[in-house]
Amino acid sequence: MKHFTKLAAAALALSVLAGGAAADETEALFVPNLAYRTGPFAATGIPLMNGQRDYALMLNARDGGVGGIKLNFEECETGYNTQKGVECYEKTKGTAIVTQPWSTGITLQVLPKTNVDQIPILAPGYGFSPMADGKVFQWAYNMPGSYWDAASMILKYISDGNLDSLKGKTIAYLHLDHPFGKEPLPYLEKMAADHGFKLEPIPVGLKEMQNQSAQWLQIRRLRPDYVIMWGWGAMNAGAITEAVKTKFPMENFVGTWWSGHDADLNIVGDKGKGYKSISFSRPVLDAPIMADLKKYVYDKGDSLSNDEERSGVFYSRGLVISMILSEAIATAQEHFGKKDIGPADLRWGLENLNITDERLAELGMTGMVAPFKTTCGDHTGHSGGWILEWDGTKFVQASDHLMPDSEVIRPMEVEGAKAYAEANAPWPVNETCSAEAG
Repeated sequence: MKHFTKLAAAALALSVLAGGAAADETEALFVPNLAYRTGPFAATGIPLMNGQRDYALMLNARDGGVGGIKLNFEECETGYNTQKGVECYEKTKGTAIVTQPWSTGITLQVLPKTNVDQIPILAPGYGFSPMADGKVFQWAYNMPGSYWDAASMILKYISDGNLDSLKGKTIAYLHLDHPFGKEPLPYLEKMAADHGFKLEPIPVGLKEMQNQSAQWLQIRRLRPDYVIMWGWGAMNAGAITEAVKTKFPMENFVGTWWSGHDADLNIVGDKGKGYKSISFSRPVLDAPIMADLKKYVYDKGDSLSNDEERSGVFYSRGLVISMILSEAIATAQEHFGKKDIGPADLRWGLENLNITDERLAELGMTGMVAPFKTTCGDHTGHSGGWILEWDGTKFVQASDHLMPDSEVIRPMEVEGAKAYAEANAPWPVNETCSAEAG
């Protein structure tokens, strides 16, 4: 069966086929996005989705898609609601070659279904960290980095590469009380036990995101050496505003890569100077890809974005994410010698990616993400990242390239994957694939 879709005219508003051939005559690879442009997380979702969409639009206009076939990047709105996300998955899975859940909660719900439906999950930089073990999670991919990677790099940065130097210190872990916010805890708890620092988890409920006075009262009382934030959507702006109000030293406040959104810091402006975020991607405003986007998308009026948003971290990350997907499609097309690939073909492409410096240069995206490769056994790639720091008006690079501590993380991934498979038995395992990365 060919995994194509024909667009209806009503779907063109959020489809990357807008402006192309007549909808009822167009065949395309269906790569739906379970988007959230509404709800309390919309402020962070919109620039990401716009970046993803614009990259696919550019490929369709400049290259005729990928390998001679256009991409249908139709969105299904979830509002970041897990139940709606599962409904979107069920609605789109029939002809899709991939699912992009855009929520750790949705990812966890969809994860068991993919073994039956045999459709790959693409969850860049989010989801369940043990998904890195491709032997167990045959259909799940969270390249170029996991939440355990992010936590590892943050600890490396604040400790200057020596986690033992954190002994006796207190780290407050301010996190969304949601699967996303809880995901790094196993790694952070292990590091606290191994290196002698005190970890104080401080959850923020979905209804408390915009009013975190209770959480920041607790932080004032704790007087932690550092606050690490796993925030998203309205929680980020709420936390940053409270940190400024309580005069917490911003240079000791570090967020995950979903807590580094320019618009959240614009609210406090210069008062937010020193706030930091780990990031697996970087905006490079003079990258050659930006000129192509302008020529084939912006100048035609096809983008839903604007100049201010396009200069930010999240829009750029959306471009990187769609690049990863399109490169996986191209890898599969080349390997199987056909353009009309299906989900199983894309699965092969996703686990045989090799994003080199040379390839990034060819794509016009040098510096926007670090090189990485995936294998049968490693579905994450562990590209590492950079600390970005708010300078009062924008995020700037504040560290050299950082890498996660794979010697600690890989055994945790394998152990976590094994425990998940046992808890969800019978769980199919790819016996031909080594459990070791690479």
